[in-house]
Amino acid sequence: MSSLVAHQVETGAYQDAVMYSMTTHVRWRDLDSNAHMANSAYLDIAVDCRLRYFADSGFSVGEFARLGFGPVVRRDEVDYAHELGLLEVARVTLSVCGRSEDGSRFRLRNRILRDQDETLAATVTTTGGWLDLRARKLRVPPPEIAALLSSLEREPDFETLPSIVR
Repeated sequence: MSSLVAHQVETGAYQDAVMYSMTTHVRWRDLDSNAHMANSAYLDIAVDCRLRYFADSGFSVGEFARLGFGPVVRRDEVDYAHELGLLEVARVTLSVCGRSEDGSRFRLRNRILRDQDETLAATVTTTGGWLDLRARKLRVPPPEIAALLSSLEREPDFETLPSIVR
């Protein structure tokens, strides 16, 4: 667990929000027949960014498997703004635009920007939750995960989502 997350779990303080980002580039296999980035490639980049954020914070894919749960997507929305072409470098950001108080549901937003000039290429908004890998149903995550979601920068349209617990 990162020291930021440990502090947030201990104190309940989430004011030190971070805008997580990573860089990537457009690969040959990311292109569609129009020679620009395919829609599925934007979704793949968004997933990579989310998983890197959790891994960088102490929750690798292996750690999720060991703990018996992991993130699951209910819905993805992609809004396209500008094309990205072969070998262009992109910066991908991650922020939160919704979450339940217990962290059982989340809505995350990735912005994919042309690294050279910060031109927005696409926005991916993902709604999901946490899947218990044994029971195969949604669950409330450990407090460390809820804290990680809270530590992300909040979008202006942030909303509190309903919990899976009724």
